[in-house]
Amino acid sequence: MLYLWMTLFAAAVVAADQLTKYLVVANIPLYTQVDAIPGLFHLTYVQNTGAAFSAMEGMRWLFVLIFLGFTLFIFWEFPKKRWPFTTLERWCLAAVYAGGLGNIIDRVRLGYVVDMIQVEFISFPVFNVADCFITCGSILLLVHLAFWNKSFWKDGKK
Repeated sequence: MLYLWMTLFAAAVVAADQLTKYLVVANIPLYTQVDAIPGLFHLTYVQNTGAAFSAMEGMRWLFVLIFLGFTLFIFWEFPKKRWPFTTLERWCLAAVYAGGLGNIIDRVRLGYVVDMIQVEFISFPVFNVADCFITCGSILLLVHLAFWNKSFWKDGKK
């Protein structure tokens, strides 16, 4: 039952990501800034063919290959629970996977990822909802593995 909830969660994240991207493309001209919360962030429609700061620009095949590898890992690991991930860590992986799926849909369908959120208080690349789930899921997963799931690092994994 837990995996059904994780699947529904991932589907909701992808739907929210794709909806926000659709609304931005439909309502904001390319490279135009629209104030959202002054001093915090504004919306800027950007087409990103790479990763953060346009790293690895134009390497769509690599992003697709990495996502396919991650998909294989998820389908191999989740049902059999081969690694000692806690339930929280599995939710983190679901968040990362959902964000990756949201971005891979753009890469395959459009050839680029639609980014729109630009924070004003720090110099940071423009990002989207999927990127938020990838980043937050990854950070929470790593912190939890480092400080609370000591069994993950022991020899003789399941």
